[in-house]
Amino acid sequence: MQVLRCFPKPELLDLTVNLGRGGEACVYAVPSDENLVAKIYHKPVVTHAEKLQAMLAKPPENPTANLGHISIAWPLELLQAADGSGSVIGFLMPRIRGMRPIMDFYNPGTRRQNCPLFNYQYLLRTARNLAAAFAALHASQYCIGDVNESNILVSDTALVTLVDTDSFQVRDSEQNIVYRCSVGKAEYTPPELQNKTFAEYDRDSSHDLFGLAVLIFQLLMEGTHPFSGIFQGVFDPPAYEARIIDGHFTYCQKRQVPYQPTPVAPPWEMLHPSLRDLFVRCFEDGHHNPQLRPSAQTWLSAIAAAEESLVTCSVNPQHFYDRHLKQCPWCERSLRLGGRDPFPSLEAIASKEHLQPRRKPKKRHTATPRFRKPVTVGSSLHHWQPVFTQNFYVSQPPKNSNKSRFYKIMFCFLGFGLLGYLDVMIKFTRPFVSQNPYTQQTLMSRQENNPLPDENITFTDYYERGNTDYQKRDYEQAIENFSQGIKKNPNYAKLFINRGNARYNMNDFEGALADYNQALKINPQEVKALVNRGNAHYMLADYSNDPEQQYKKAISNFNTAISLNSHDTEAYIRRGIVRSQIAKYSHSSQQEYQKSIADFTQAIKLNLSNAEAYFQRGLARYQFAQYSSNYAQEYKQAITDFTEAININPHMAKVYLKRGMVYYELAQYGESKVKENHAQAIEDLEKSAQMYLAQEDMDNYQQALSNICVIVSNKCDTIFQSSSIFEQINQ
Repeated sequence: MQVLRCFPKPELLDLTVNLGRGGEACVYAVPSDENLVAKIYHKPVVTHAEKLQAMLAKPPENPTANLGHISIAWPLELLQAADGSGSVIGFLMPRIRGMRPIMDFYNPGTRRQNCPLFNYQYLLRTARNLAAAFAALHASQYCIGDVNESNILVSDTALVTLVDTDSFQVRDSEQNIVYRCSVGKAEYTPPELQNKTFAEYDRDSSHDLFGLAVLIFQLLMEGTHPFSGIFQGVFDPPAYEARIIDGHFTYCQKRQVPYQPTPVAPPWEMLHPSLRDLFVRCFEDGHHNPQLRPSAQTWLSAIAAAEESLVTCSVNPQHFYDRHLKQCPWCERSLRLGGRDPFPSLEAIASKEHLQPRRKPKKRHTATPRFRKPVTVGSSLHHWQPVFTQNFYVSQPPKNSNKSRFYKIMFCFLGFGLLGYLDVMIKFTRPFVSQNPYTQQTLMSRQENNPLPDENITFTDYYERGNTDYQKRDYEQAIENFSQGIKKNPNYAKLFINRGNARYNMNDFEGALADYNQALKINPQEVKALVNRGNAHYMLADYSNDPEQQYKKAISNFNTAISLNSHDTEAYIRRGIVRSQIAKYSHSSQQEYQKSIADFTQAIKLNLSNAEAYFQRGLARYQFAQYSSNYAQEYKQAITDFTEAININPHMAKVYLKRGMVYYELAQYGESKVKENHAQAIEDLEKSAQMYLAQEDMDNYQQALSNICVIVSNKCDTIFQSSSIFEQINQ
């Protein structure tokens, strides 16, 4: 694709390296400048150009200009169509490197994997820097609108960058026009905008401040959402939207709400008192009066005070906590989580102990798991990993042999010295940057090293690097390496397939689809590209105005894959999943479910040890039961399939969850063995809950406990006192 760059002089840019694709635009590398990217709209409209011009005329202050860091990825130049028509089709913006979504830092599992030295002091600094960026935008009369965790990037030095800025709400005071933000995410949307059509409302800073408070809460409470908790009511717990609308902040101080804090969340009392007061102001006082929500500048000041109040644990110097506490909350939390220290010690990091599986507690009886909302066909596919192609041998780094005690001791000394240096530098540099009220501060300055690609590196090298990154789940870096490989050899289909897989895992389904299309142009016989393309169409159905058309395209791809290779188990499983989804909305639901069951049966014939095929067939039979004259028989067949899946793979939490729900429904309908079915339902649901707990999947864990509460007449105390979950949490 060619586009016209007009400044500083007219220049045609040949955009070939696609870095990402979203619903509105694609992002490309700029060949003449590695520090820029081009965002090109799929369907440019006049309002895009007008909005961008208003943004260029009045950029916000950069809170990290003194650090050479870009905290707000603002548009820099307009790009025009190459035909000379003058129509604006996109813009140039800074390229952000070496940063990850904020979720990777507030989620303890991914933080421990990717950046184990990122302790609570870093989390506070991240929250402070986030508030600084919001304050700078609000000072320039901009509103983010779509506040969510995917549009905020964080460095391993606690610096913050806001991206996707062209979706912000922009007010052009000269033209008296407001370019609204038409999107939003429910978990970060204030009550007054829930269930509203965003394109019909002007946002103001108070709306952003609700989302800011949610993000700060998640940063400081190990990813816990302020409206998550164990539901104390009857039936299924409400979604976040309903909780926010009702003002059911789990830690309400002035009224009772039907939720109890999640047992594995950090204690509310751990937070600095002034921060607790601000959360109450935002979520309680601000529920009916949005103007009472604390401003970004107020958050910035309070977090800075909380930082000053930190003390260091005498047992693990990586544990920072507020001085108002009598003992270290992180040491206690590590014990309650079975040894999974949220902030592992330097010695543990040196020995890679922090990467080891969670220690299982001593159990006196069956372990208790964790669980989620009843699994739907759609959600099960969403967690599917695309089939990965790998023809080249990918060398794995050798496992570390037992390091000598000398190296461990030296590592610890260096680590302690570094922490001491950082502590001094934080206090030493603060006066020099305090003149700017919105200034972000980094906890550890480092110079990014981004060398240009070596001309001697072959496309196979990039392919292997990308595969290694993919296996580590560093999908962004995998995309970068596959893209470099494509530049070297644009005719190797597997580079496109694997880049599409990485994009799929980043929820860029359109970008994945484009890559699978290109792979099939190169080699129409690539069965894995067809299977993966079918799944991309399936996922896009959720975003399409015509989901039925996407389902048909998905089925067509699976049919073609099967015609090329009738022994491809994955193609049958995925086609069965899509057929089950179609059955929910079809006039011929019975026939679609029967086709779905037939696909799973064929997959099982091809591979008797495929646990997923058994699970999906059990799920289809469970759903088909509502159309059957003998529902009890369908339920029992579903249980048989779930049991076989568990025999093959006893670590699938979703299978225990679904089997438990089927046992419960059998008991409810008064079939034989009512008591036995009821007891088995509780056992399966607890098993599921404990597994989700071990995986640190907090949403599913909370849903699991809620469903158990429903089954045991909503007597949550009885459940905790009689289950091994209670023992595990309180050991």
